Amino acid sequence: MDSNIFEQDYKICRKTRNKINGHTSFLIFFTGLSGSGKSTIANALEQKLFKEGIKTYVLDGDNIRRGINKGLTFSAEDRSENNRRIGEIAKLFVDAGIVVLAAFVAPYIKDRDFIKQTVGEENYVEVYVSTSLEVCEKRDVKGLYKKARNGEITNMTGISAPYEHPKNPDVEVNEKFSVETAANHIFDQIKTKLKK
Repeated sequence: MDSNIFEQDYKICRKTRNKINGHTSFLIFFTGLSGSGKSTIANALEQKLFKEGIKTYVLDGDNIRRGINKGLTFSAEDRSENNRRIGEIAKLFVDAGIVVLAAFVAPYIKDRDFIKQTVGEENYVEVYVSTSLEVCEKRDVKGLYKKARNGEITNMTGISAPYEHPKNPDVEVNEKFSVETAANHIFDQIKTKLKK
């Protein structure tokens, strides 16, 4: 089947889109436990970037699972497939000239590495939101930890499924950061990358 698939060569490329937009495009990948603050910080950073005239788009775990990844479970295999698709979607957005902010638990190092390889190492910024399990459980904004502790759901990352902490993230924030401080800290780390 693959022998019958041919890549289409288009005349407008990413470099041209970046030039028109006035900034580079890349993926900012937020990883951390459920309730760590990934989506909240990504949203705050997007607002900051938007005010700077940067073209952005947020990919969020729950939103993606309601659409393109609907039907995937939380088994290790389906989590990997979920992340594979996220990498491919992010690659398209990066090619379109957009700064992508992706907020996903992505518990396995191999899956995060796969996403990095998919978009290209030079187009990948890993942000580890290293909020402790205790704080995430206290927040329990979705009620998932309580359900996991009561045996109502399985494969809950941090409870009945593993989370492999990033070994060398590009940026790390934790529960001691306010949302605004975290967004500003990440912005400070990526602002030179926007103009390369």
